[in-house]
Amino acid sequence: MAGSVNDVVEEARRLFRSSFGGLDPEVAVCAPGRVNLIGEHTDYNQGFVLPMALPLVTVMVGSKSSDQNVSIITLTEAVEDPRRVDFVLSEDGASLSPGQPSWANYIKGVLHHYRASPLPGFRAVVASSVPLGGGLSSSASLEVAVYTFLQQLCPDDGDMVAKALVCQQAEHTHAGVPCGIMDQFVSVMAKKDHALLIDCRTLEGTLVPLKDPKLVILITNSNVRHSLTGSEYPTRRRQCEEAAAILGKGSLREATLQDLEGAKEQLDSVTLQRAHHVIEEIERTARAAEALKRGAYREFGKLMVESHNSLRDQYEVSCKELDELVSATLEVEGVYGSRMTGGGFGGCTVTLLEAEAVEKTMEHVKERYSGTPTFYITTPSDGARVLEL
Repeated sequence: MAGSVNDVVEEARRLFRSSFGGLDPEVAVCAPGRVNLIGEHTDYNQGFVLPMALPLVTVMVGSKSSDQNVSIITLTEAVEDPRRVDFVLSEDGASLSPGQPSWANYIKGVLHHYRASPLPGFRAVVASSVPLGGGLSSSASLEVAVYTFLQQLCPDDGDMVAKALVCQQAEHTHAGVPCGIMDQFVSVMAKKDHALLIDCRTLEGTLVPLKDPKLVILITNSNVRHSLTGSEYPTRRRQCEEAAAILGKGSLREATLQDLEGAKEQLDSVTLQRAHHVIEEIERTARAAEALKRGAYREFGKLMVESHNSLRDQYEVSCKELDELVSATLEVEGVYGSRMTGGGFGGCTVTLLEAEAVEKTMEHVKERYSGTPTFYITTPSDGARVLEL
């Protein structure tokens, strides 16, 4: 398990002091990564998703400066060099244009779209326990941490939905990823001991209790890196938009399987499959949230497996490693359900299981999986917050 929030903060503080003249940072914030329990590739189709925030977080510590100079250092080793960026906040915003190193674009995007002004210069260190490229939303946790940090330097009106939307917009404009709203929304809004059912059409969140002490959420990282800026994610998104247009709907959220059946002559076979997954997955997610509220874990687990199979066969975003992890996990007594989570082509699986089955599940997966897995035993955590220094 990755270090606690305090460990990550301490590491960031040490680097801040050694990099900026021995001074201690004045502000510390964190924002969590997330795991999506069910509802994959439904968010940009205005459907339902059911994520929860993780104890894994991105931390930002720093202090306001007396001028417009910004200096940011990242502790994340997996990013490309340089690990420090310096720029001046200019009136025309030119300094916030995307460029190299690419990790800084997420930060510049949030600065560019931030909802209050004038932003002061600042010095900051970013550190994270969210694995990069693992499908646990390291990018959204960074964006939301940056926004939360800026709120301490130059307060906005506190609108939480608007905050999530700015962080999403930053990813669209500065990182070039046309992501849905789920990751940023849950990183802002999550509550401890709850999953969050998000209606991506109305942007309403409903807390779903998930605090049975006999239950555990196990995340297994395949350690196969994925990148959403590749062609696959935008292609899937475009296919869904094409299907909705042919069906005469604003989005696939408004479509039914009957609609799809009626239009199948007009859709090519691949687009038909993509739409089929999305329409069923939206409905599956609503049913799964109800099952969780009732404590019907077997039913929930069955829906997770159906979701994985659909992502593998109809949406075609799984990969050999993820399929291997899911099938190995499902062989263990006490496992309710397991599925790939995140954009796909690598990253993690998420498993709902009895707490007492965790050890044997991890042992079994290690024996059966051809790669080297990393495990995170997690419970639903709080969203973005300011930390005491």
